[in-house]
Amino acid sequence: MLDPLPYKAPPDPRSAEDQVYAAVHAAIQDHRLVPGTKLKEVTLAELFGVSRAVVRKVLERLAHMRLVDLRPNRVALVATPSAEESRQIFHARRTIESAIAALAAERATPRDIAALRHGVAAERDAYAAGNLRGGLQHAIEFHRRVAAIAGNEVLERFLDELISRMPLVLLTHRGADAPACAADEHTPIVDALAARDAARAAALVEAHLRHLEREAIHEPPAPPADLAAVFAPASV
Repeated sequence: MLDPLPYKAPPDPRSAEDQVYAAVHAAIQDHRLVPGTKLKEVTLAELFGVSRAVVRKVLERLAHMRLVDLRPNRVALVATPSAEESRQIFHARRTIESAIAALAAERATPRDIAALRHGVAAERDAYAAGNLRGGLQHAIEFHRRVAAIAGNEVLERFLDELISRMPLVLLTHRGADAPACAADEHTPIVDALAARDAARAAALVEAHLRHLEREAIHEPPAPPADLAAVFAPASV
């Protein structure tokens, strides 16, 4: 009897550039790369086993998304949003998400509501357990799920870009240990969606984002000195 062949994971269909982009983007989203971190081309190329040309393209894509600042002499830093830029991002989010919430109230199905409630419970449990990264991920997913329910792809795309910049806003102005959202403010939003109360859903989302903006503080965390530690495999 032949010995079974060892399992091999299927190859990643994404290009090397897409894989590096996804890794750096994810590190920014879950607070492993904080504002002001220097992204050295040579270091990133060695960490991911790619050429500096690939890293350069990744950094240009991240700069287009306003997640990275490119400076003279090929110096790249994780972006540090100013107070004024952060206020503009919050204003844009309130405008877009209020419209999204009103649309979602008209379209949400019982299955959608159940999924939202499940996500809010998971977010609350993560924060209660001290798992800030997990809570952050559930909080972001909540807002993206409401946008998907609304069914307007243009608004959803605009919101996705704004949400991608929020971790940098929060890290710059609140610090690394603050939750991204108040989980207890998500539940009334879900209740309004379930009741198909578009006006209340929009008002609650606006109030939620205004509260988050008011809580902003000016204590940016120190950037990590070692990029290798950021991208090291997570310990079990």
